[in-house]
Amino acid sequence: MTNMTVMLVSSAIFIIALILIFTEKMNRSITGIAGAVLMVGAGTALEFYSQDEAITAIDFNTLGLLFGMMVLVALLEPTGFFQYLAVWAARLSKGQPVRLMILLGTVTTILSMFLDNVTTVVLIAPVTVLISEILGLNPVPYLMAEALLSDTGGVATLVGDPPNVLIASAANFSFNDFLTHSLPVVLFAWLAALFLLLYLFRKDLRLQPSNTEAVLKLDPSEALNDRKTTTRVLIVLGIALVFFFIHHTLHVQPAFIALAAAATALVWTQPDLHAMLQRIEWNVLIFFGALFVMVGGLEAAGVLHQAAGLIGEARNLSPVLFGVVTIWVVAGLSAVVDNIPITIALIPVFAELELAGINVQPLWWALAFGAGFGGNGTIIGSTANVFVATLSERTKYPITSQLWNKRGLPVMIVTCFVGSILFVLLYPYLSS
Repeated sequence: MTNMTVMLVSSAIFIIALILIFTEKMNRSITGIAGAVLMVGAGTALEFYSQDEAITAIDFNTLGLLFGMMVLVALLEPTGFFQYLAVWAARLSKGQPVRLMILLGTVTTILSMFLDNVTTVVLIAPVTVLISEILGLNPVPYLMAEALLSDTGGVATLVGDPPNVLIASAANFSFNDFLTHSLPVVLFAWLAALFLLLYLFRKDLRLQPSNTEAVLKLDPSEALNDRKTTTRVLIVLGIALVFFFIHHTLHVQPAFIALAAAATALVWTQPDLHAMLQRIEWNVLIFFGALFVMVGGLEAAGVLHQAAGLIGEARNLSPVLFGVVTIWVVAGLSAVVDNIPITIALIPVFAELELAGINVQPLWWALAFGAGFGGNGTIIGSTANVFVATLSERTKYPITSQLWNKRGLPVMIVTCFVGSILFVLLYPYLSS
């Protein structure tokens, strides 16, 4: 069997899987499993990819980190901690629309920097709808702000966004590397996104609430129904974050820290294990594992080597321009196809470029910025976007694709522009 046939077959399997994921014709995890099985089956039949190689292709460090953090979130979810923060922000805003958007967006973003942003939005958004209904306000500005700002802010830390976990594992970046290299860029991009959202929704935010007193009467403590578990999980999470800062010094992987924190929290809180496991996003973990297997097949077939060769032609561009182009191309792809498969597909390509003698250190950051900011561009660009849009359909103000294009796409463009400017200015630092 010729190399060209092998590459065509493996590419066809991967592209068909991406199309099904993009059109949402099937559940993501089911699509991923089917694609992985087809890839391994084709690889075995055509003798380019074995079952052992498929297992080796799975990045268990990434899956372990995600699973550990999911357990901590699953333990916090039933305690009412996230609802407590949302109600606290609503009271602090005193019912003022602009202040409410800033506070809810900021709370969601900060949580998303250290926990899974999708889960955070899932927990905060329903409370946001309730608060908006009490005030007699349109919930759309607040829901979109939470999704867009959390997508943007999540790029700041290693655990804030799934693509960051993947990139950190591939490039051997530490938790501190993200704080020193990504956080400064994201801070400016996040502020630009916030001010742009305040401008884009200025008409909605001028409307005064009809029932401010009701929000002021809300008691955040009533949302917190298990203080003991909340305190214990937050203590464990705080200790885990400290270890994330020093994990390179200790010569341990972030996944080990996350799993150790999850185990400690489970032993300390003694939850209903069956109920807790039901709150784990198993679909996400299965989806990741299947994508790793499919991309491993592309690599074994030589497709990624060819792609690296084509991208390597861009070495004639200046390194800075190469990075800027990477930000915009990845952002554009992430807007129409979920940023996770895009990141997984490009990681081995960048590894090939490094073997070819190209300095890919700044390109890893360009990939992180493009994947994170690009998810804001369309209603299907990130799972958080899809969730808030689905939730809005239960209200009188559904979020449509057309509305998202008018509000989310400008946010993507502005954050990518800010990210590109700072990438150019900080290029020597990002290269170190």
